[in-house]
Amino acid sequence: MEPMASDPKRSRARMTGVQRRAQLLDVSRTLFAEKGFDNTSVEEIAARAGVSKPVVYEHFGGKEGVYAVVVDREIQALTGALTGALEGGGHPRALLERTTLALLSYIEASEAGFRILVRDSPVAQATGTFSSLIGDVATQVEHLLANEFRKRGLDARTAPIYAQMLVGMVALTGQWWLDARSPRKAEVAAHLVNLAWNGLEALERHPQLVKPPTS
Repeated sequence: MEPMASDPKRSRARMTGVQRRAQLLDVSRTLFAEKGFDNTSVEEIAARAGVSKPVVYEHFGGKEGVYAVVVDREIQALTGALTGALEGGGHPRALLERTTLALLSYIEASEAGFRILVRDSPVAQATGTFSSLIGDVATQVEHLLANEFRKRGLDARTAPIYAQMLVGMVALTGQWWLDARSPRKAEVAAHLVNLAWNGLEALERHPQLVKPPTS
């Protein structure tokens, strides 16, 4: 008696719940990066994953749920990279170089994730946004700058202002480089550090506008 022909659909290994969840997250991450939250539907996520809509709802409760998880994973990855760069210690210029390279390296390795983060959809408010992350990094930089300002006889109370400017400059340049991708990462980082560090080196104790604004 000849063996029965196997059914390809039955012989195909079924995904475990953990595997299916990971697949849905990867598919959703790609779609959100390509189209944004508003222009991505549960139908598209399900179709690209090769499952029915109820499977997506079963794992995440809907589009908002899967988006929140995707954003949270990206926030954790970028936070880890930036925090690790800041906690390394050393000269303030070295910290600035490491932090700048950490952001650019994340963009280089996780382009889709960064595109999702910089859109800052309101749905992500519960887990954080790129803006809130940058604010947290600025707070850490603020303490580093305050110590450096005291050593140089500068007003440490202005450190929060300079921290926001420094981190904002790096973040905005990163968003530009996401699409430009030229020059190479190390060169972009070098120019950022050049402007930031040499600007800090020559700070005036009591800066004033050259021509005060007229009332």
